[in-house]
Amino acid sequence: MRIICEAHAKINWSLNILGVREDGYHELDMLMQGIELCDELSFERARWLTLTVDGQPLPVGERNLVVRAANALNDYMGQRNGARIRLTKRIPARAGLGGGSADCAAALLALNRLWNLRLPMPALMEIGAKLGADVPFCILGGLARVGGFGERLTPLPDAPSIPLAMVTPGDGLSTAAVFRAWDGEHRPDGAKASPAAPKISEGRGAALPFSASRGGSRLDEETALDGAQPRRAEAPREGNAGKEGRLSCERPAGREPCGDMLALADALRRRDFGRAQALSVNSLEAAAIRLLPAVGEAMEAFRAAGAPFVRMSGSGSTVFAAFETEAEAERAVERVPGAILTRTAAARAE
Repeated sequence: MRIICEAHAKINWSLNILGVREDGYHELDMLMQGIELCDELSFERARWLTLTVDGQPLPVGERNLVVRAANALNDYMGQRNGARIRLTKRIPARAGLGGGSADCAAALLALNRLWNLRLPMPALMEIGAKLGADVPFCILGGLARVGGFGERLTPLPDAPSIPLAMVTPGDGLSTAAVFRAWDGEHRPDGAKASPAAPKISEGRGAALPFSASRGGSRLDEETALDGAQPRRAEAPREGNAGKEGRLSCERPAGREPCGDMLALADALRRRDFGRAQALSVNSLEAAAIRLLPAVGEAMEAFRAAGAPFVRMSGSGSTVFAAFETEAEAERAVERVPGAILTRTAAARAE
């Protein structure tokens, strides 16, 4: 039996850092969507676990999220299944596109089928949450509001299909380095603290009213950091993250999430990109631009090309621009060196 699947990248339409939790992680409120840009993976039954990336065999070490996904499934089931895994990389590393997390999510879904484990979606998302902050969303796909440090998800209906132009400046950015740069401007002693980024007590978000939902590559470097935000060094390492940080897999009962993320999602569905730009934020953009000025230059280049919506995805360095038509996006790709054309994607089929 051979399974071939795609691992889709994601973008952040908005990323707001609400503060720092008692466990040291940053409390986030985000609107995320999958896109058509993807890696490709194939899985075959084998006696041992092996991984080949773009034709190059890699050590099956614990730094690799695809291998960690396979080991996590085996540990969960108390088994020792093998597989021959081949990965073709198209999603750039250190880009804020969740490439390593997407590969990890694809591995969990595909190996669940290949090994006939029959684990339900909530179980796969629980396992994925322990491997990377973006993994549960990459399992879910579509359009979703994401909170906590990535473990609380609310799927949103009618994910729009929107043409995108995107570019990844330089050699990308380290997620940990960007968060550390943000921390430097929001010190807990209040010296440079922002009123919009209060300390969050007892691991709770700022009363976020949404529950979670259903259920030649630099791969080692990417998958070791992908979707992982660092703890703040000054923050306590203990707290009740085990209680508040668990991934809930219950769909909201009769109550929709509220706040600007819903208004932003609605604006995107209506292709009101002016309104969407006004509602969107990425708290990490300023820090990323300080580390890599080419990020800001790419944003300006897309604006000069007529893009009505421009944002950096995640912790960067990828910058994307949304357009009303594919022809407009294609013209922007022609004007911005290194840019590519893609589209947002719908939710994963059940």
